[in-house]
Amino acid sequence: MLNIDKTKPVLVTGATGYVAGWVVKRLLEEGVTVHAAVRDSKDVRKVAHLAQMAAELPGNIRYFEADLLDDGSYAQAMQGCAIVFHTASPFKLAIRNPQKELVDPAKLGTRNVLETANQTASVQRVVLTSSCAAIYGDNADIGNAPRKTLTEDIWNTSSSLEHVPYSYSKTVAEREAWAIAEKQSRWNLVVVNPSLVIGPGLNPHATSESFNLVRQLGNGRMKAGIPDIGCGAVDVRDLAEAHLRAAYLPGAKGRHIVSGHNTSLPEIARALLPKFEAYPVPRRILPKWLVWLAAPLADKSTTRKFVARNVGYVWQADNSKSRRELKMSYRPLSVTIQDMFQQMIESRQIPQC
Repeated sequence: MLNIDKTKPVLVTGATGYVAGWVVKRLLEEGVTVHAAVRDSKDVRKVAHLAQMAAELPGNIRYFEADLLDDGSYAQAMQGCAIVFHTASPFKLAIRNPQKELVDPAKLGTRNVLETANQTASVQRVVLTSSCAAIYGDNADIGNAPRKTLTEDIWNTSSSLEHVPYSYSKTVAEREAWAIAEKQSRWNLVVVNPSLVIGPGLNPHATSESFNLVRQLGNGRMKAGIPDIGCGAVDVRDLAEAHLRAAYLPGAKGRHIVSGHNTSLPEIARALLPKFEAYPVPRRILPKWLVWLAAPLADKSTTRKFVARNVGYVWQADNSKSRRELKMSYRPLSVTIQDMFQQMIESRQIPQC
């Protein structure tokens, strides 16, 4: 049982996001008052699921408008808060300007939020949603890790603005967070590093790239086959629980790999077949040479360098710190992906068979 102080509000940045929504839900279930920082509190379509949860659960929610690139815009939302959950950061792969669309919002937004924490006397802990992408850049990097396994001691050194810029943005943002945290001693920083986040969304039309991937598993786009890309996977509901434990367990500190499974895209697809065999879920693994040849033509965001350094490599990470220090346990992969797939059928994002 977590010892949760319900007398002080908490701030959740990017509160309408895929991961943040489940964090907000868990906080409301515990009776906490959530200060939800959003870009536009009047956008009913984006906040409706939060308002509905607040109406049904013991906690309360207050909306504050803030922007990652507007210095000081989180000050009002943070007033009186003991915990800050900084989840806001763009996750998109098809981009034209990596610096403007990914790196600036991630790095400068993190600086904005944490500098505001420095100026807010009530803040005791900041929980940062980072990523395993801040630990490694390409699957090929994992072969150089001790025992060929990712741990919290490792940092991504292979990503850049030109190569896997999303991973680069997560790396520079987390490094910025640690640089700011280490210059003060009033609040502490706890970082959550999830692998690929999957599972149902509280808003089924969330814009996370995870939904694009699962949509393609069911709409026939990958019927001919799927590339053999190793990855970690974690249920979004387990990830939300990890955030609460990172916030309220007194001994939580440092980085935490939050990943339920060392898996791959083909294994995720296979986990759908027992329940969704009638759907055009990919059953074949595409040869690497074909992926290398075709990927840049099918998707401009996928380069041949990415294919060369990621297809055919095993993904392996050690999640023992999250199990030991955050007391985490993880749902079966089949439950996670089947729940998400079913939701996407019901929300008509995947044609019903």
